[in-house]
Amino acid sequence: MRRLTPAPGILAFYDGREGAREYEEPNWLDDGALMLGIASYAIVDGDEALVYDTHLSVDRARWIREQLGAAKITVVLSHRHADHVAGTEAFADCEVLAGAQTARLLGEQRESFGAATPPIEPLVLPTGEVPPALQVGSIAVQALPFDIHASDHTLLWLPERRILLAADAVEDPVTVVAEPDRIEAHLRELDRLEALDPERILPAHGDPDVIAAGGYDVGIIEAMRVYLTALLAGDRRPVREILEGPLRHGWIHWYPAYEAVHEMNLESVARRGTSSGDGGN
Repeated sequence: MRRLTPAPGILAFYDGREGAREYEEPNWLDDGALMLGIASYAIVDGDEALVYDTHLSVDRARWIREQLGAAKITVVLSHRHADHVAGTEAFADCEVLAGAQTARLLGEQRESFGAATPPIEPLVLPTGEVPPALQVGSIAVQALPFDIHASDHTLLWLPERRILLAADAVEDPVTVVAEPDRIEAHLRELDRLEALDPERILPAHGDPDVIAAGGYDVGIIEAMRVYLTALLAGDRRPVREILEGPLRHGWIHWYPAYEAVHEMNLESVARRGTSSGDGGN
């Protein structure tokens, strides 16, 4: 685990992209999150902290909590996917907030998460619905619903600083298509996301050096648009050819593990109408 500081008052907790495995058999932790790299975030001001997603395990979440030095901790869950909620037990004594759809879906997935490899058990369910506006000390935060990657996504927006904590709404270099039947909706929502005009974007899955340096600009949104449009059009070229422009402009950065993600996305799009999209990444 690496502790990064992409902006004053914002901490990123990054793990993965190092090649080590925790389990021999195929599993969601090694073959998704750690293979691609993942960050969760915290907004901290004085003795207050807002934790945005609880990372990949309870041990990791406990380490994150130790880093905060905050007396009051509130958790916001971005969406229902395993790699964002696995550490909830470490915050069982805190207020855990999520969108209404996320809370409902987590309740439905509780049993399957407990049977997963590795198991997420116990899964601490949200204690309340996330409000549109939150305050972390002197830092104003808005919780914005978006239908990108997952229909139940909640993103965090710091309007005074124009910083967007984007969870899985954008990804460097390729988004994981968890809901192939909703790609058209995701594309429309990318337009709405870009209209926020963020100066800095901090995704869950990305290059740790870029995150440490302050994150991405709006080019990563355009890169996602290019990629999803190509998938809808049935473009089966190698992913580096599809993304030649965004890579050349430096909006995103190549990482070899995403070749497998692209192949998985092609299969998902080919099966549109038959998948539920609840596993995710």
